[in-house]
Amino acid sequence: MKLGANSVLFGGYPLETAFRYLAMAGYDGIELSAIDGMSEHLVLERWRELAPDIKQLAKSYGLALLAIEQPSRDAAKMEQAMQAAAELGAPLINCGPGGKSDDEASFVQAMDELGALADMAQRYGVTLCVKAHVGQAVYNTPTTLRMMEAITSPAFGVDMDPSHIHRANENPVEAIAAVISRVKHVHIRDCKGRQQGPGKPEDQANGRGDIDLVGYIRVLHERGYTGPLDLEIIGAKEYSVEQCCVIAAESRGHMQASLQACGAR
Repeated sequence: MKLGANSVLFGGYPLETAFRYLAMAGYDGIELSAIDGMSEHLVLERWRELAPDIKQLAKSYGLALLAIEQPSRDAAKMEQAMQAAAELGAPLINCGPGGKSDDEASFVQAMDELGALADMAQRYGVTLCVKAHVGQAVYNTPTTLRMMEAITSPAFGVDMDPSHIHRANENPVEAIAAVISRVKHVHIRDCKGRQQGPGKPEDQANGRGDIDLVGYIRVLHERGYTGPLDLEIIGAKEYSVEQCCVIAAESRGHMQASLQACGAR
């Protein structure tokens, strides 16, 4: 497994800040944030202009470009993200499922949209990954399994985020085992409680919440997962650089210790 972090943790700062401090913390790679309102990192309307600088940053700081997160299912915006990914050599695009929970019509529409985006991803030679998300059409293990049945494209995979599964009142360790056959990306963070949101950024740091992340990573290792393990901390846009660095370093240490505990490193 490659340890990475989403640049959104440093969303209040230039992209180079994320590269610099994630490299210092010992990460293997970075997930580029293309999340409107949370960062100005991979601005998709300007991706052609930004791509050369991003490639240089990756080379200078020794961080692999593991993925891009672009949450919108808008076809035009997603195509820009896929074009950027193909140019940058980032193999994965992560997004949410959209739609509403426990609404059959909404679920069907979401599957139609995601299926079309998976076909687009295949044309660009990248993989679209979708995670269960609180409040959306796919939000727990049963709906994730339905999504896996509905979308069979080889350019489609599951992005598993234990914090969303935890907030769906499930055990993430059991949940990851149920869907691991199609997992191609993992967003990881901790969570205290089962409320709607993931909590304060510092409480999302691995090891500070209620999730058995050691057990979660053990299942990934035992089932042969070798993809990215990307920290995704949201809500830190107004945090100081020092606060962001503490979260990044603490979480990376917990991830490394978890891998060592299960014999993966």
